[in-house]
Amino acid sequence: MKALIVGGGSIGKRHLQNLAALGIEELALVEPDEMRRSSLKRELRLSDFADLEDGLRWSPDLVVIASPSHLHVRQSLLVAQEGFDLFIEKPLSHDDAGLKELKALVEKRNLISLVGCNMRFHPGPSKVKQLIQEERLGKLLFARVHSGSYLPDWRPDSDYRQNYAAREETGGGCVLDCIHEIDLARWYMGEIEEVSCMAGHFSSLEIDTEDLAILVCRHVSGTISEIHLDYVQRTYERGCQIVGEAGTVFWDFMDKQVRWYEAASGRWTCFDQPASWLVNQMYVDEMKHFLECVRLRKQTILPVSEAASLLRTVLAAKQSARTRAVVSLPGLTPA
Repeated sequence: MKALIVGGGSIGKRHLQNLAALGIEELALVEPDEMRRSSLKRELRLSDFADLEDGLRWSPDLVVIASPSHLHVRQSLLVAQEGFDLFIEKPLSHDDAGLKELKALVEKRNLISLVGCNMRFHPGPSKVKQLIQEERLGKLLFARVHSGSYLPDWRPDSDYRQNYAAREETGGGCVLDCIHEIDLARWYMGEIEEVSCMAGHFSSLEIDTEDLAILVCRHVSGTISEIHLDYVQRTYERGCQIVGEAGTVFWDFMDKQVRWYEAASGRWTCFDQPASWLVNQMYVDEMKHFLECVRLRKQTILPVSEAASLLRTVLAAKQSARTRAVVSLPGLTPA
């Protein structure tokens, strides 16, 4: 296969390295920054292009969109029009412009697509999902999902105020940027039909986006989820609690463990994260999944069509925060 990566930032570089490790020998990069492009070309021995149109003339078998969020749909439409399978980094977009056209084009061209919510490939959330699917919790009742960290600590060697997360126009703000937790809530509990959200800029961080958000979601199944997202807490925290009539499951990112309580026996069972597991493995497994689906021409775990529904939930949360009202997703302007 020939793989074209669009965007030479940290996540684009990671995907280039992982694709090379997975045996993809022909790699190319689209990156407008000449210095960054030249550096990656020397390091990874790849073809390079300054713009996407030139890259697509290289005739790749698949394209990975790893550019800033506000460019995702515009670039994905160009890729889909040429008939190439595509992997799009999360989030699918920062608004709903062009989503209807992209969904229709991907379906019309029978393209394989994956939107990169890599936390689905983490052993913690994967074990939680397995326990739910095996009905170890019984009827699901509610979930708490949370993620928080201090934005300036993300990249200590750079000015956080220049980070995409600090600016609305580049897809920043914790509601959109921390979309993983909203995706996990949907993955665990099913589609969301109603959202209430309180969000805003509460800290002294010099950003123009929300730094704290709390969502309460009603799922189609009747279950409730609470989702906490922030840029402000000084320790890195991530995890969930899922409660059912027959048991409860907890996952804590920092403890590297899933704990399951079975009500019938009154017994706890702990599932430890493999000691040898490294964070990059979930990105490798995510890419392996995409490559396998491309090879077999089967749909992925999170295609564009489902990721568009996820984005609608995010936009509903933002609308709720602005209007201070509960937002019903069927009432939201279709993507």
